[in-house]
Amino acid sequence: LEAVAARLKDFSRKQDGAVIQNLVLAARERLGKVLQRAASAGSLRPPQPCPPLQFSESRRLLLDWMDEVEQSLEVPQDAATSQEEIKCQLAEHKAFQKVLRAKRPVYEATLRSGRALREGARLPQDLQPLEELLGELKERWDALCSHAAERQHKLEESLLFSGKFTDALQALMDWLYRAEPQLSEDVPVGGDRDLVGDLVDKHKVFQKELGKRASCIKTLKRSVRDLTARSSSVDSQWLQRQVEELSTRWDLVCKLSLSKQARLEAALRQAEEFHTLVHSFLGRLTESEKTLKYGVFPEEEACQQLELECITSLGEEILTTCHPDSIITIKSWVTVAKSRFQEVLSWAQQQGERLRAQAAALAAEREETEQLLDWITAAEEALGLRDQEPLPEEADTTAPLQVFMEELNRKQPDVEKVTKSCKRNPIIAPPHAPDPQTSGKAQGTAAVPLGGLEPQTPLMAQLLHRWQQLWLLALDRQYRLEMALQRLRELEEFAHFDFGVWRKRYMQWISQMKSRVLDIFRGIDRDQDGRISQREFIESVLASSGCWGAWRRLRGQALGGLTVPVPPQSSPPTSWR
Repeated sequence: LEAVAARLKDFSRKQDGAVIQNLVLAARERLGKVLQRAASAGSLRPPQPCPPLQFSESRRLLLDWMDEVEQSLEVPQDAATSQEEIKCQLAEHKAFQKVLRAKRPVYEATLRSGRALREGARLPQDLQPLEELLGELKERWDALCSHAAERQHKLEESLLFSGKFTDALQALMDWLYRAEPQLSEDVPVGGDRDLVGDLVDKHKVFQKELGKRASCIKTLKRSVRDLTARSSSVDSQWLQRQVEELSTRWDLVCKLSLSKQARLEAALRQAEEFHTLVHSFLGRLTESEKTLKYGVFPEEEACQQLELECITSLGEEILTTCHPDSIITIKSWVTVAKSRFQEVLSWAQQQGERLRAQAAALAAEREETEQLLDWITAAEEALGLRDQEPLPEEADTTAPLQVFMEELNRKQPDVEKVTKSCKRNPIIAPPHAPDPQTSGKAQGTAAVPLGGLEPQTPLMAQLLHRWQQLWLLALDRQYRLEMALQRLRELEEFAHFDFGVWRKRYMQWISQMKSRVLDIFRGIDRDQDGRISQREFIESVLASSGCWGAWRRLRGQALGGLTVPVPPQSSPPTSWR
């Protein structure tokens, strides 16, 4: 803009250059204000992370963290054999397991975001990469958890083999006490499919760890049994009681583990059923919307109502044993199903009302069409009766027809109202020269009404055809009456015909036209050959006077169709050059 303004200033006057400079300064000031407000608005608006970028970044950070901690889980070649070192490594591993449990919500959130991206993918080629990324993340996490459990198991076995029965026993008791509340019957395991699937995977990891600790429990029991068999001291009896309590806790944890597995399997089946019902229900609602879009009213409202009741009851049943992290998800799915059903139902009701209104309008239109057809039938019969009567010989013969034409014109808006739904098909007729024999009839008639319409129903086609035929009959009747009236007027004028008066009027007409004789002859000479025959001259003179033409026709009729000869003294020469 500044470059263009500089070029304009070079070719402009001084006062115009000042105006251009002021405009450039005003534009620069406005641009600065806009940039300042945009920067302030951008700083106030919180950043909105992009879901794909957020998933990719979370997954990358989680994989990097797993790469770091996997190295710390590797057992060194020179493993510690002293009890203190084993206890120190076991304490460090317990601290790592706390960090691992703290990282689990991050892992689950990353999985949920990846699944949301997978469900929202529109292109089929995007599904396979997302499946591979989610599968890799899940495999790495499961491998890390199993590696951590195996590491703890090895440390506890090392502690047990080193002779520290008390520490090994206490570690196992702590693990059982920590696992028992998670396996309690009061812990809810219901929810949506993704959450229940995560709980199932988590429980499988726990069962693997439980299976690995079974050998440690057996070894500990055997060692304590051998120790108590060789000695009957107070410490041996205390160890025996601790082992019995450990066995009781172990059996309880195994029983609770099996019970939780059964509850998780039932919850997973319930979640799968809920997921299938909701998505199939929403899919059918979408299909119903498509049918409603094209005007077809769906007849499966009762079935959809039953499906919604099933979804609602199943959702309420899941909510009774639902995990806290999945309560909002289940409620939102139930709410979405209800709102979508109400939306489609209201649209269907509106469509039904619209269809009923259209049906009522069509019925009224059909009734009005039948009334018009009855009126057209009566009018055709009346015209037929009048056509059978001879033409009247009085001058006042068009009054009844004028009344009929007025009534026909009053019915025209009703017919147009009924046929307003017909499509227009304009047809451009090619120009043609008027026929001298039918030019009078064409000039006295009007165009046929409602031409170029395409009727949509047979009844509408019948109405249009009958209406146009009635118009043609009425116009034909009007034309014949006008011809009869014109004939009567010509007879009346012929009775008082005076050639001198006609000659004077003809000469006066020529003088008013301010035309010379040669101009008149050039107008008569249509073929422009410089010659005018006697017949051409007579026909031109007769055509310029209605009275003379009437006299000629009546004279010809009186003489049996013979032409009236023109007197030699009044006729022009046979040719003019």
